[in-house]
Amino acid sequence: MAKLYFRYGAMGCGKTMQLLQVAFNYEERGHQVCVIKPKIDTKNGTKLLTRIGPERETDLCFSHKTNLYDEICKNYPKVDCVLVDEAQFLTPIQADQLMLITTKLSIPVIAYGLRLNFRQNDGGFEGATRLLQIAHDIEEIKTICECGHKATRNVRFVDNKLITTGPDILIDDGTSKVEYRALCPACYQKYLEKV
Repeated sequence: MAKLYFRYGAMGCGKTMQLLQVAFNYEERGHQVCVIKPKIDTKNGTKLLTRIGPERETDLCFSHKTNLYDEICKNYPKVDCVLVDEAQFLTPIQADQLMLITTKLSIPVIAYGLRLNFRQNDGGFEGATRLLQIAHDIEEIKTICECGHKATRNVRFVDNKLITTGPDILIDDGTSKVEYRALCPACYQKYLEKV
């Protein structure tokens, strides 16, 4: 039986690298994959890039209006696996469509994304929340904080200052330095106390 997998972790834990490794493994064995990501993730255009080098062109960049089930049925019906990068940006309906891909088409779906946004005090990302509710299998991909402890928080810094409000997506526009870091709860609290 095909399953819906959600693999989540803090910024910089290697989610995209793992996705590329899974794609490579499938293709090395003669199988086809469909690699998708949301258009809202504009930082690398239609490519998936990793911090350590490997990259890949996506098969599909989708908007919030895209019906992912219909898209796979129509354009990728013979794939052996669907791989989703930046899955936190899915709508809840699109997360449900991924489940339909597994249950109706018997195609496994592995979605990689953040569990929490940088604000720390709201419901987080709707797509991630829905995946946590419905996925057959949920796995945390771990990374470490600058202090060496396990990082669980995604933290936004603008011009080296911790920011706790604002939109989910903020990309460096050249006028200020936007940076995201993965921190442990203790380091997050230390930065928060400086604000």
